Amino acid sequence: MLLVYSDITSSRLQYTCDFIFKEQFGIDYKITIDSESFRNHAGAKINYSNSRMEDVYTIQSQSLLFEHDIKEQTINCVDLNNYKAFFKTSDSDFPFDIFAAIFYLLSRYEEYLPHEKDMYGRFAHENSIAFKEGFLNKPVINIWLTDFSSSLKKFFPALTFKTKTFNFLPTYDIDIAYSFKHKGFIRNLGGFIKSPSLERLAVLAGLKKDPFDSFDFMDKLHTEFNLNPVYFFLVATSGSLYDKNISPYSNAMWQLIKRHAKKYRSGLHPSWRSNNNFSILLKEKKILETAGKMEVNISRQHYLKMSMPQTYQELIKAGIEADYTMGYGSINGFRASVASTFYWYDLTNEKTTSLKLFPFCYMDANSFYEQDLDAGQALEELQYYLNECKKVNGFFISIFHNNFLGTDKQFTGWKEMYTKFISQVQG
Repeated sequence: MLLVYSDITSSRLQYTCDFIFKEQFGIDYKITIDSESFRNHAGAKINYSNSRMEDVYTIQSQSLLFEHDIKEQTINCVDLNNYKAFFKTSDSDFPFDIFAAIFYLLSRYEEYLPHEKDMYGRFAHENSIAFKEGFLNKPVINIWLTDFSSSLKKFFPALTFKTKTFNFLPTYDIDIAYSFKHKGFIRNLGGFIKSPSLERLAVLAGLKKDPFDSFDFMDKLHTEFNLNPVYFFLVATSGSLYDKNISPYSNAMWQLIKRHAKKYRSGLHPSWRSNNNFSILLKEKKILETAGKMEVNISRQHYLKMSMPQTYQELIKAGIEADYTMGYGSINGFRASVASTFYWYDLTNEKTTSLKLFPFCYMDANSFYEQDLDAGQALEELQYYLNECKKVNGFFISIFHNNFLGTDKQFTGWKEMYTKFISQVQG
């Protein structure tokens, strides 16, 4: 039993210690405010306070974990042991308040503060401390924890940590299942008038496969490399500027969902319109459950549109247990600075929730649309993030879209690139 001493305790401290000791280190621990029992504890113990105790492992505490409001924090980044950190301490056995720093990043504290939004109304990555300080491309929390575990091990040689292993999870967003097929006469006529295409005519005549139809290819890849991917389906019932899927009531979409739900874990891709309308969210969830004949308890927001804390609060209310939205739709990297799953902490209600977050660090659309990378350059970026996750035995989650892996000329080379990447990951 590891004992953590603090002058006072809080739900923020409990949440942070749960993440570090239970989830990451696999260590049984307890928090105490009784200084006498702490001093008498014979096992490993950490003093998390501003009172120095002789011969006791000490981390000088900041005030963040004991506050009950949300306000601008003073963040000064420093370079320590080849990584960036903040909340530096002057009289500690660890060079910065790792508890407060981890909480700040995991809780997405900065996303509750006043900030400018991007063109889609999302928290812009340029506002984040990780981007400003140049560590968005690093899972710094995992890096910190590696250093922290080594420091604790030196102080407490008998302390044992759970063995961590690298994990890879491919995920797919099915925003537009087909480019031409199953869209109906009116939509296809409008599309043809706007952009005449012989390919469209050939697909509609059954002479050619739809360029976005990469589902058989993905199936084959998953079978060959023994992968268990996760699919997220957009089932908006009315079209909009950002919701362009075929009707979820069409037999083609119904069968596509049913087929995948039988074989793979499938979740909801809540539409753009559902982001501000809870009844639409519930309706889409019900459609997906009916089509797939399954319970839907996982999700990822369409366009990664979310706002703290409303989006997550509504997902919980709708019965969602795990969400895969944590990442940016404008740049690749570690939005929460971590390559591990974690539970969402609701700052407005000061409590740990049951919603488990699965952060991703790479999305094809970011490479293609935001960074203007070709398939070869995108492969290099994929390999970079793969290696960063492997270094810390982390969890690497990628996002691809079916249209990138089909035969559309716009995405020439991406299908082959993805095959090469998967062979490297599983090799």
